[in-house]
Amino acid sequence: MNILGLDEAGRGPVLGPMIVAGIVIPEEKTKILERMGVKDSKKLTPKRRTTLARKLVKMFEYETVEITAMDIDNLRSKDVNLNEIEKIAMIKIIENLKPDAVIIDSLDVKPKRLENEIKSIVECDNITAEHKADDNYYQVAAASIIAKCTRDKIIKDINEDYIQMGGIGSGYPSDPKTKDFLTNFTYDEMPYFVRKSWNTVQKMRSIRY
Repeated sequence: MNILGLDEAGRGPVLGPMIVAGIVIPEEKTKILERMGVKDSKKLTPKRRTTLARKLVKMFEYETVEITAMDIDNLRSKDVNLNEIEKIAMIKIIENLKPDAVIIDSLDVKPKRLENEIKSIVECDNITAEHKADDNYYQVAAASIIAKCTRDKIIKDINEDYIQMGGIGSGYPSDPKTKDFLTNFTYDEMPYFVRKSWNTVQKMRSIRY
């Protein structure tokens, strides 16, 4: 049975995209992931994550969806919340990869509700949504690694573009370097990778105007 693991990286940052990743791991090959040391991306060093991601994308069928800062802002302006945005990306991956079963790191406080919503849209009936699925299933852990590495590469490239300004930091609102970077711009001047709908930026707008 081909099992699709789904996870995301970058829900909370004020800078950069959110990445949703899916990877199809045949059930009989789960032990290979265990031997490789695959685990939730947050529990791995950046170097180890990168090494594993390179191996995983060569070994298995996968897909990533990049939801840019502008996409997020545009959808939120139409009252599409972040959970719905992520769900749309997950459904796209499921429909493209056509697995026998799907395991999702639940974005809904009620995982069963998410399972039923996705079942009503896609052809696959075997859907499992759980909190901390990236801790409990190798397929989801593998997806978390790919999502995290994909986003990290994008943030690294942006940092290099803005190195003369001191870089952009991690992109998280709590990062002092990210906060400093944002103070270089008025609301209307914010670069394309800034999520203008985030409270961090909205507060700056109210201060400046």
